[in-house]
Amino acid sequence: MTLTGKHVAILGAGRSGRAAAALALREGAEVSVWDSAGAQAFVGMPAGVAIHPLASEAQGAELVSDLLVVSPGIDTYGSYVAAFSRQTGEVIGEVEFAARYYNGKIVGITGTNGKTTTTELIERILSHASLGGAACGNYGVPFTEVVLQNTPPDAVSLELSSFQLETVSTLHPVVAVWLNFAPDHMDRYPTVEAYRAAKLRIFENQTSEDTAVIRLGEELPDLKAKVVTFSTTDASADWYSEGHTIRHGGETWLDLDRDTSLRGLHNAENAMAALAACQALGISQLLMREALQGYAPPPHRCELIRTLDGVEYLNDSKATNLHALESALRSQTRPVILIAGGKEKGLDYSPVVPLLAEKALGVVTFGQIARPLADLFSTAVNCESVSSLADAVTVARSLAPRGSTVLLSPGTSSFDQFSGYEQRGNAFRDLVHQLR
Repeated sequence: MTLTGKHVAILGAGRSGRAAAALALREGAEVSVWDSAGAQAFVGMPAGVAIHPLASEAQGAELVSDLLVVSPGIDTYGSYVAAFSRQTGEVIGEVEFAARYYNGKIVGITGTNGKTTTTELIERILSHASLGGAACGNYGVPFTEVVLQNTPPDAVSLELSSFQLETVSTLHPVVAVWLNFAPDHMDRYPTVEAYRAAKLRIFENQTSEDTAVIRLGEELPDLKAKVVTFSTTDASADWYSEGHTIRHGGETWLDLDRDTSLRGLHNAENAMAALAACQALGISQLLMREALQGYAPPPHRCELIRTLDGVEYLNDSKATNLHALESALRSQTRPVILIAGGKEKGLDYSPVVPLLAEKALGVVTFGQIARPLADLFSTAVNCESVSSLADAVTVARSLAPRGSTVLLSPGTSSFDQFSGYEQRGNAFRDLVHQLR
């Protein structure tokens, strides 16, 4: 793709926008960057870029460009992008832009839940196999930053959100990972079908020489790529786990409890997807097992804090909505004492009640929503309501028998008592380490 003498307009002055501007400059383009924010948003912009703070839709409608590159945080379907698109040759996202200048192998990962952990697992394996394996895209660094390196890695672990997949046209993952699908981002998409269609674009440019790694049972269209399946419910899948070990080809490939800090069925799925993706690249079982020795998931995502008196303590503070709470509960293989609560967001938590009856021995609620949650959850399981997270940890410990799991999976945001889910998760970690 030759950009010499072309005008590349970039929407968004953040990190992705700055990297896209640098790449466009490298390729000989005339570059302008537009953002509705003030001049402070353009700090660090490469020299030679024309900057346009406080950019309006009216300005966008007048802009003529050969290529419009949209940063992932900007709504592709919104009126702002529509205005800037009126007189441009092509509209693409930052990930698609980077892909056009990358010659290595792309392992693309998408799904409603689990993308970040899977991306990190794949990065770890690729790096151990001396393929570079930079984690980028929706997690890690912008893909364009990787492309701008003096010596880009031979392979990348590219997390792809639906937002980034909306505008792909040439992006070609040699391995595409589809973890799962559930309705999300309905504030951006007109229908669930539109959200799903965006995510399905990960397979769009694959051929019969490529690999699609998918969870068994996902309803997907016919794919051109070779399909490899994983499952925690059906042992006929190519990769299978009961939540403790991962089996493939009749043998155990990984012992999650002994070799890693990954816990729960959903993390077993993430690990299987990573192993299957890297096997498709020809990486050996030995290298993959070495790479994952001692691996712990990213903080606040069913993070194992410690085991005390036979009880595991998991920090899933990032579960700020009902779907994330359900996912964490569903994935547990041990009886659960759930800690839930936080800010009142007006959500309906009744769908989780049957799952509580199946998975939980008890629930401790805290924060602004503590009392309403306790009233609802007590219809299915013993429930106690407290005011603070510190009190919740104390009560949860008293309720948790040996062999159980205390799971912080709040199911709502933290802004009633904390600055964000990170601070809430860090507080939980500190409280658990203080237990004696």
